[in-house]
Amino acid sequence: MEDKALVIIPTYNESGNILKMIKRLLKLKEEVDILIVDDGSPDGTAEIVKKAQNDYPNRIHLVERSGKLGLGTAYVAGFNYAIEHKYEYVCEMDADFSHSPEDVPRLVNEVRMGEADIAIGSRYSNGISIINWPLSRLILSYGANIYARTITGLPVFDTTAGFKCIHRRVIENIAIDRIRSNGYAFQIELHFRAWKAGFKLKEVSIIFREREEGVSKMSKKIVREAMWRVWAIKARSLFGIL
Repeated sequence: MEDKALVIIPTYNESGNILKMIKRLLKLKEEVDILIVDDGSPDGTAEIVKKAQNDYPNRIHLVERSGKLGLGTAYVAGFNYAIEHKYEYVCEMDADFSHSPEDVPRLVNEVRMGEADIAIGSRYSNGISIINWPLSRLILSYGANIYARTITGLPVFDTTAGFKCIHRRVIENIAIDRIRSNGYAFQIELHFRAWKAGFKLKEVSIIFREREEGVSKMSKKIVREAMWRVWAIKARSLFGIL
């Protein structure tokens, strides 16, 4: 779809947020389509999306998966959908309003104007712009980004950002199906592969808010994966096997 943007939103138990998010996105001046990738949410998230599809049959799309298969594979499924359906701009964002839907046009515009191949909605490019996080989580996140940036050399402050717009040519050229990371590590590896392939990454400062409804998907397993995966990513790059 020439010059059209697709917003990919992975979901698991987001029934309290998803309809509100869909409505906010559909009101934007920047006309976007929405793809929900739902991992078999037992709370009926997919059913809510299906009802919304009746009102906007050509704007809302749904991929239903059999269970909780992980954030990384959800985005890969979404990217493949975007390429198959010829979207020019592909956005990632969360369903829980930690990312403001009103920031989507800013990210899309950076890519459309050629300022970036990936426009990253950054929490750390202009100081720290996070609301309502406990200090312990802020320290963990900020420290993890310093750690990842130091090891990989990535020229961005928010290496783990999950809010971004990507030009389709990036997805077509970085072998996304070979990305094995999940959680935060997926975002680091996506940024790293794009950077190493010569694509331009640009951070756009956003305000990140802690979710108000639902339960955070953060876990110790996600943190551990990010810690060791950055070394694996760096090593594979050094040996030319990304």
